[in-house]
Amino acid sequence: MTGRLGIVAGGGRLPQRLVESCRAAGRDIFVLALEGAAEPETVRGVPHAWCRMGAAVKGLSVLRENNVTELVLAGSVQRPSLSTLRPDWRAAKLFARIGYRAIGDDGLLSAIIRELEQEGFRVLGVDQLLEGELAAEGPLGAVKPNPQSEPDIKHGLRIACALGDLDIGQAAVVQQGLVLGVEAIEGTDELLRRCTTLRREGLGGVLVKIAKPGQERRADRPTIGPRTVALAAEAGLAGIAVEAGATVVLDRDEVIGAADREGLFVVGVRHSWP
Repeated sequence: MTGRLGIVAGGGRLPQRLVESCRAAGRDIFVLALEGAAEPETVRGVPHAWCRMGAAVKGLSVLRENNVTELVLAGSVQRPSLSTLRPDWRAAKLFARIGYRAIGDDGLLSAIIRELEQEGFRVLGVDQLLEGELAAEGPLGAVKPNPQSEPDIKHGLRIACALGDLDIGQAAVVQQGLVLGVEAIEGTDELLRRCTTLRREGLGGVLVKIAKPGQERRADRPTIGPRTVALAAEAGLAGIAVEAGATVVLDRDEVIGAADREGLFVVGVRHSWP
């Protein structure tokens, strides 16, 4: 029998989608909303508490007080500096052990999950709660990649692999063989906004998004949604290629409808690490 599920909520649509899915399934949930990241809509009408990111003692106490036994980490979080984070003694102990400044985002998330498991929580992945939300191989909608975009997809995969291997980011934008931008701390939305001013004449580029090698996928799966499609259209892209079997597609019907209206392809691709 499953226990009460705690959703540690960051920004974006994903935490709210989880809340909706769990409520529809009759799953008992509690939301621990991260200050400065989670959106008010995520916690509307559900049991919740707000907690700043550096307050590990408070966060763990609140989860236990609300009988949470299973956890899922969902949503985007801009990683702050240590001075901004203001870690309490519990968080500071973890950061001192793993080297907060020297470790990448995936390494940090992996360490946090290990810590949560040592505290007795069972940590789940988003895909375990949102069945059928992972991208399958092939086009999602009516629009298919054109032959001119195939080289950009392949080059984007090579770039994204290199980024992931260095634990930098998950995405790149390539147009006609030129790398317009790569994702780092700013996230995919800001990458697309930045590329709006960098596009070249002719066929639009491609956003390529994949998981990092060895990534702790319970914490940070690559994700796209309707906003990704809207920003890709504003950037003049020809389409979006995501890693099949690894990327969460939020509000799939909306994504497909929006992509078809904009004439963009959204395609799931397989790749192998070098």
